Amino acid sequence: MSSAPKTGSEQAQEIARVFALQQEHQWDVKASNAAQRKAKLEKLKAAVEAHADDIVAAVQKDTRKPEGEVRVTEVMNVTANIQRNIDNLDEWMKPTPVTPSNNEDDKAMILYEARGVCLILGPWNFPLGLTFGPLAAAIAAGNCCMVKLTDLCPATASIAAKIVSEVFDENEVALFEGDVSVAEELLEQPFSHIFFTGSTRVGKIVMSAAAKHLASVTLELGGKSPVIIDKDADVEKIGAALAGAKQFNGGQACISPDYVFVPSDKQDQLVDAFKSNVAANMYDEDGTFKKDAIAQIVNQSNFDRVKGMFDDAVAQGATVAAGGEMDDSDLTIRPTMLTGVTPQMKILQDEIFAPVLPVMTYEDLDQVIGYISSRDKPLALYMFSNDQNNVQKVLDRTSSGGTTINGVFSHYLENNLPFGGVNQSGTGSYHGYFGFKAFSHERAVYLHQ
Repeated sequence: MSSAPKTGSEQAQEIARVFALQQEHQWDVKASNAAQRKAKLEKLKAAVEAHADDIVAAVQKDTRKPEGEVRVTEVMNVTANIQRNIDNLDEWMKPTPVTPSNNEDDKAMILYEARGVCLILGPWNFPLGLTFGPLAAAIAAGNCCMVKLTDLCPATASIAAKIVSEVFDENEVALFEGDVSVAEELLEQPFSHIFFTGSTRVGKIVMSAAAKHLASVTLELGGKSPVIIDKDADVEKIGAALAGAKQFNGGQACISPDYVFVPSDKQDQLVDAFKSNVAANMYDEDGTFKKDAIAQIVNQSNFDRVKGMFDDAVAQGATVAAGGEMDDSDLTIRPTMLTGVTPQMKILQDEIFAPVLPVMTYEDLDQVIGYISSRDKPLALYMFSNDQNNVQKVLDRTSSGGTTINGVFSHYLENNLPFGGVNQSGTGSYHGYFGFKAFSHERAVYLHQ
């Protein structure tokens, strides 16, 4: 079911109508067995595969992402995620036996039961992947769902609505299109659980709305994810890895490296490695920049926000060590590295969400740890080091949603690990089994013999 954009009372009535249908139907869905849920997931997977080209075209229309990126993040990752739920659901749904501590002759267990009627609010940076991923987990756990993609990706929302309407009845899964007023109206409903991916600012609004109905929440947010380069690390390889990470989706990923600490005597080497990777991947042999190889900034306001941070940094003395070109006509920002940045600059205060990477130098690791630990807890932390004592020191004295050592993104890509933030960077986690748990209530059951 797809709801065309409505206004005022009509919109509110339509949302309330579907919510009432799902509230009534939730108990039948909750009682479904693994085979029934897997059949629904198979149908969803087949629909995504059947509409793969439509998905690519829609996401490219909304974001101008390179086709290869879209096929990986919005099609292949989605179908792989659905399949992972199918492959493991029988095991996940099994009750967990518990030996009673007071009377071993009795029995006890933990049942994983559906939360009920859930709301999923998706982001714009990976509009289908970060919406259908949670949806697959919610279905595996036996929930009804109301879903909304961001209004910044209307073409993607339209094809997502088509897929959902082909696979599900509206009393089980319904997708709503429209602007922010639709999301606001959805948040008025007394959902059992709300899953939101987006900014910390909006996450606070979602959490406040959930509190009115004591709904549980999973908030996948963001923050300024730091990179620590230790003195013994291979800076040339790291520079290339960071350049590739910032090129991915035009730096518009919640786990994208947001700023770097590098030893003072290795900064120039880092800059050179960054520039070499950008030149190899983003430019033709004649020096022409390949705009189709990097996603544009999602809209004018975000482009202006990033350019404002960049201009502020330069005005306060930062050096443009690489890149720096920003094309207002098509919202393109070339991969950029800034050196000489200082904490009072806006670019070190707000999440960048663009292919711009500020660099700070340091002499002592304690200085780096003190800086990171005194700020909001980030979604990701990256450290490049061959010194296990230093790695452990950073793990002991900082906190982040997840951490990758000697690489980028790996903790996100490993589906046997939970993915999520902590405090300002999010609440709760998902991926694989942890997604099933996010949409499940762990019900304690005790049986007297």
